[in-house]
Amino acid sequence: MDSTRRLGKYRVEREVLDEQRLEEVTQRKTHSDTHPSLTETLKDSLRCTAPKLKRSVLSCLPVLYWLPKYSIWDYGMPDLISGISVGIMHLPQGLAYALLASVPPVFGLYTSLYPALIYFFFGTSRHISIGTFTVLSIMVGGVTERLAPDTDFLITNGTNNTAEVDITARDLYRVQVAAATTVLGGLIQVVLGLVKFGFVGTYLSEPMVRAYTTAAAAHAVVAQLKHIFGVSPGRSSGAFSLVYTLRDVCLLLPHTHLPTLCVSAVSMVFLISAKELNSFLSPRLPVCHVMSKFTLFVSVFIIFVGEIPNGLSYPSVPDTSIFKKVIGDAFALAMVGYAISISLGKTFALKHGYNVDSNQELVALGLSNAVGGFFQCFSVCSSMSRSLIQETTGGKTQMAGVASALIVLVTILKLGPLFQELPTAVLAVIVLVNLKGMFKQYSDIVTLWKRSKIDLVVWLVTWVSTMLLNLDLGLAASIIFALMTVIFRTQMPTYSVLGNVPGTELYVDMETHREAREIPGVTIFRSSATVYFANADLYLEALKEKSGLDISKMIIYKKRQEAKQRRREKRAERREKRQAKKEVSQVFSVEEEATRWRDTCVDGIVTDEGEQGRAERENGTVFVVPVSPQTPDGPCRWEYLKGGEPDSTSLGWMSELQDGDTTTLGSSSEDTLSRDLERVSLGSLGKWTWDIHSIIIDLSTANFIDTVAIKTMKNIFQDFSKIDVDVYLAGCQSCVVEQLELGDFFSESVTKRHLFASVHDAALYCLDHRGAASLPRHETSDTYDGTKL
Repeated sequence: MDSTRRLGKYRVEREVLDEQRLEEVTQRKTHSDTHPSLTETLKDSLRCTAPKLKRSVLSCLPVLYWLPKYSIWDYGMPDLISGISVGIMHLPQGLAYALLASVPPVFGLYTSLYPALIYFFFGTSRHISIGTFTVLSIMVGGVTERLAPDTDFLITNGTNNTAEVDITARDLYRVQVAAATTVLGGLIQVVLGLVKFGFVGTYLSEPMVRAYTTAAAAHAVVAQLKHIFGVSPGRSSGAFSLVYTLRDVCLLLPHTHLPTLCVSAVSMVFLISAKELNSFLSPRLPVCHVMSKFTLFVSVFIIFVGEIPNGLSYPSVPDTSIFKKVIGDAFALAMVGYAISISLGKTFALKHGYNVDSNQELVALGLSNAVGGFFQCFSVCSSMSRSLIQETTGGKTQMAGVASALIVLVTILKLGPLFQELPTAVLAVIVLVNLKGMFKQYSDIVTLWKRSKIDLVVWLVTWVSTMLLNLDLGLAASIIFALMTVIFRTQMPTYSVLGNVPGTELYVDMETHREAREIPGVTIFRSSATVYFANADLYLEALKEKSGLDISKMIIYKKRQEAKQRRREKRAERREKRQAKKEVSQVFSVEEEATRWRDTCVDGIVTDEGEQGRAERENGTVFVVPVSPQTPDGPCRWEYLKGGEPDSTSLGWMSELQDGDTTTLGSSSEDTLSRDLERVSLGSLGKWTWDIHSIIIDLSTANFIDTVAIKTMKNIFQDFSKIDVDVYLAGCQSCVVEQLELGDFFSESVTKRHLFASVHDAALYCLDHRGAASLPRHETSDTYDGTKL
C-alpha cells in the first residue's frame, strides 16, 4: 500500500479559540481547586488509612512487594548461578580495591558483604551489584592518605636509630577515617532521598560520568604503579597530584624490584588470558563464567598461605570528630556513587521492563553505606563489570545479590587465611585488568564528535579537570562547567519565523522548509528555549530582527510625523484667526474701502494691490514631493511644483502615514530641499515591512516564565502597539498562563483575548481581524490569498 492511500485527508471546521474562550469551553479549574490550601495538605499528610499505610510500607521496604511473589522454580537457579559468578568476582575485586582505599585488604571483603545485604531489603533494581567500585575506592583512598599520612606514624627504631612507619596504628586510623566518611556520605544520601531529591543525579550527565570514571581509571593505574614496580614514591595530594606521582615513579624506575615486576607480569598475562577465554566461551556456555572465575581465583591464590583471624568484625560507632574534616569528600562520594548506581539501574530497568524509583534508590544506597560504615566498610555503589555479569548470567531478582554475599561470607569465615600473604603486586594487576572496560570509554570521543560537539566538550573538560585537579576538585569543576553549558544553550537558542504547510494546521521554520508559506501580513515567531531572565533581552532583539521592524526608528519617525501634524494644526489655527480678524476688519471698514475705491478708480482700471501681492507670493511658492521610493540603486526621484497645491496623483506610492512628508518651502535650493526631505523619508528609516500587521509569539516551548520575562512581554506589546502592530501569544501551557496572571501581565489593553490555544487559531484570527479587508477571501473561512491554512 502506497503512502497516499495510507494517509487520509480530513477537513475540520471548528471555532477559533482564544484563551478566554478555551477556558469557557474546557471549564478550567480555579487555582484553589488544583492547589489545596496548606491546612488541607497537612491534614492529608497526617491522615492515616490502610491503603496509605500499605503504600508507605511497600515503598520503604520494596522486598515486601516482590519477595512473596518470588518463584523458586522460575528464578531460583538463574539467581543462584548469577550470584555465584558475582560472588567470585567480589573476592579479588574487594581485596584489590581495598588497596585503592588505603585500608587492609580484609576490609574490602567486609565492604562486599554488608552493603549487598542491606540493599537486598531496600533496593528497587534487580540487576545491579552493590559493592566496591574503582572510582569510589580511589576517592576514599585520597581522604585516608590525606588525614593519615605515613609521616604521622613514624617511630624510631632503638637498635639502628632509624625511623619506621607504625603500620598497625596507621591502618587502624585509616579504617576509622574511611568508615566515618562512608557513614557521613550515607546519611547525606538518606536525607536527600527522604526529601525526594533523587533528581540531583540527573545533573550528572552521562558524558560527564563516563569521562569522570575514565579519568578515575587513570588515577587508579598511576596509584598501582608503585605496587607493580616495587618502588615507594612520595605521597602527593591536591591539584596536579597525578602528575607529581607519575614523575616520582618514573624517577624511581632504575630502582625497580625485579621479583615484584616478574610476579606482576605473569599475573597480568594469566588474568588477561583468562578474561579473553571467558569472553569467547561465555556466549556458548554460561556456566563458564563460574568456572573461569573459580579457576582464576584458585590459580592465583593457592600458593599463598598466611594467617588471618577468622570471623566477622563487631560493629562500632565511627569517630564523629572526623565528620567536619571530610564533609566535602562525603558529599562528593554520595553524588558520584548515586549517579553511577542510578544510571546502571535505569539502563537494566529499561531493558527488562520494570521501574526503578530514583528516590528509593538514593535511600537504599545511603543505608548500605551508613550501616556498612558501622562495620568498617568504605563507600560502595554498583559495579559496571559485576552488574553486567549478574545480568548476562541470567540473574532475575535481588536474590542474586544475596547469593554473592553468601560466597563472600563463607570466604571470610573459612578461607580467610589464604589471603593474608597475598602480594600487593597481584592485587594491583587485578585492578588494572578490571579497568579494561573503562579504558574502552575513550572511544566516546569519536562517538561524541559525530553526535554532539557540546557533549564532547563536556567530556574533555571533565577528563582534563579530573586528571589535573584530582577527583574531588575535578568533580566540582565538571559539574559547574556542565551547568554553564546548559545556561549557554538557553541563552543562545534557535529563533525562527514559522510558515504554514499548505493544506494543514502545521507550522514549520521557513528557513529550513521549502514548502512553508508565509501568512500574509502575519509574522509567527518561535524560540527553541523558554524565556527567562538570562535570555529575555536577547529574545526581544531576535524578535525585532526576525520581524524586520526597526521599532526604535519607526517610533522616532512617528513622533516626527505627530510633531509635524501638531505644527500644521497650529499653523491652520493661526491662519483661521488671521482670516477671522480680516473679516471683522472688512466689516468695520466698508465705508473706508468704498471711499478708497472711488479714489483709486482711474479711467475704469481697478488695481488691487493686496490681491496682486498674494498672487505673486503664491506663484513664488515651491512644493517638493517624492514621486518614487528610494531604492538600493539610487535615491528618490523628486518633483518640483510651483503655484498651487501638489496634485494627489503625484503621491500615489505614499501611504496615508506619510501625510506631511510634502513640505512647503520658500526660496531654498534644490539640494537643500532634497536633504531636508531625505531626513524624514521612509528610505532613511532602514528596514520597514509595511505589510506586517500582526505578530504571533509561539510560547509552546516555554514551561515557565519569570518576572523578567513577563516585563519583556509587556514591553513587546507596548512597543509594537506604538507602530500599530498587534501582538498575540499562542500555545501557552496552563502553568505559564497562571504565572502571567500572578505577574499582573493582563491589563485593559492586554487581555486573555490575546492568548490563543494554537498558532493556527491565532493566525486565523489575525487574518479575520486585520487581513480580511485587504486580502482576497475565498470559499472557506481558513483560505486567504490562495493559501490553505
